[in-house]
Amino acid sequence: MSIIEPKRRDIIHPGRIKRNSAPLRLWHWASVLIISGSLITVLINSTITDKQAINALVKQKVLETKGVDHDLSRSVAGALEDKVWAVHTYFGYVLAALLLFRFLLEFFQLADQKLIRQLKAAKGRHELTVKIIYLIFYGLLLIMVITGLGLAFDDDFSFLRSAHRQIRDIHGFCMYLILSFIALHLAGVFLAERKKESAGIISDMVNGGGSEDRYHAGK
Repeated sequence: MSIIEPKRRDIIHPGRIKRNSAPLRLWHWASVLIISGSLITVLINSTITDKQAINALVKQKVLETKGVDHDLSRSVAGALEDKVWAVHTYFGYVLAALLLFRFLLEFFQLADQKLIRQLKAAKGRHELTVKIIYLIFYGLLLIMVITGLGLAFDDDFSFLRSAHRQIRDIHGFCMYLILSFIALHLAGVFLAERKKESAGIISDMVNGGGSEDRYHAGK
């Protein structure tokens, strides 16, 4: 787990607390909400509104009243599932906008807050590994967004419709990889917060960091 522990100290200026710009913090927490909402819709459609489970439930209820209507049960099950997927799609659109915002933000960030510069300035295997993992995460988000948009618009383009299954499989596989990253990230933050030199990472992502610098400057 130690390989994914984030560092509180700035890579480029080791004597300083890492600063996080307001746009970057906004992107971080907005992405947390959108990705969480998107994953919740997947969980709902895999459990509560699973088409087979709803189909069986409707058949049971119809049987108790007028007799089984297979077309009706399938129609109701499909409609419920489609409504949840519609919400999932809206989350996907917002995630696409957030990802575009993050890529554009890289051009407008202060020089010492740019991810690419921090990657080049990384010293030691740990810091380099952490930055590479974040780059992989951004790559996975990009694949998720592209494949998600492909699924959302496959009715409009024949080449997307013909590759629907492959796009869906890639989209689903990337979801599991992103879940793995989230689990590792949370574990890394938890472990880092237990260390004196790294404590305060979460609050720094809320208030921007650099609190110790301001404290010492005022002494």
